[in-house]
Amino acid sequence: MDRAAEMEILVAAIDRGGFTAAADHLGLTPSAVSKVISRLEARLGVRLVERTTRRVALTAEGRTFYAAARGIIGAIDEAEASVMEARGRPQGVLRVNCGTAFAMIQLAPVLSDFMTAHPGVSLELQIEDRIADIVAEDIDVGIRTGPVGDDRLVARRFADVRRVIVASPTYLRRMGRPAQPDDLARHVCIPIATTPDMALWPFASATGPRFVEVRGPISVGTAEGAHALALGGVGIARLGDLVVARSIREGLLAPLLEDSHIAEPVPMHLVFPAGRQRLPKVRVFLDFVMDRFSRSPWRVWSRKTEVSRPARC
Repeated sequence: MDRAAEMEILVAAIDRGGFTAAADHLGLTPSAVSKVISRLEARLGVRLVERTTRRVALTAEGRTFYAAARGIIGAIDEAEASVMEARGRPQGVLRVNCGTAFAMIQLAPVLSDFMTAHPGVSLELQIEDRIADIVAEDIDVGIRTGPVGDDRLVARRFADVRRVIVASPTYLRRMGRPAQPDDLARHVCIPIATTPDMALWPFASATGPRFVEVRGPISVGTAEGAHALALGGVGIARLGDLVVARSIREGLLAPLLEDSHIAEPVPMHLVFPAGRQRLPKVRVFLDFVMDRFSRSPWRVWSRKTEVSRPARC
């Protein structure tokens, strides 16, 4: 086995947190991974990793070697990418991690266009709402809503998600339409029960933003759940426009209190490890998302500017 392969195995073991995970990624057995690293340590004459039953940790010498090895593996990847780019044929498995709402409602319906344009690319789409470790899990591109907060990643902002208050025509016929924010007190509202401030809906007033606390007999933990409840006529929900725009266009939901509601835009980013964008399969996916969504095709109305949340009124 050549030195670059040894380095790749060590880097995989550290990035993925253990020999078993590295073996799964590289198509080897855990014992083969362990033997390679032991052989590397023997040749160098130093211990690189401390082995425990749960994970592997780098020694001081290991941290030095790991940093250099990671740089070398990255340079090899970039060299291969430059050759592939010159050939002009994006190919290989593209691993994309994305939150549920954007993946199911916006991305999935247009992916056939991407696959048709790039038949050499096989897409592995991970749909989940946890914050995946893009580097450690060897993900090519992540799609994140909100701050990125990881200096290992490059971020490209491609859109803003703006919130809108909605209800179904069935609900409005039964309960009436709120004419002002205080009217929400007599309505069934559907807060998303992720954080307490999700039940505080912001509105503009003569003295600045004010927050109305909404209540109802039902709460839900996801935007998709709140969307389904609103469609079913259960009550009034406040959701991102990427979730509800199609329902509004189709007349299944109606926007409410638009003159005073503050939409609180949240940025959406494409995130990826530095240098990964040089891979043709990654570059064409980044271009595809930027082209399709930077013009915000879900946008159906203009909204007010973002504000920070002051104390509740």
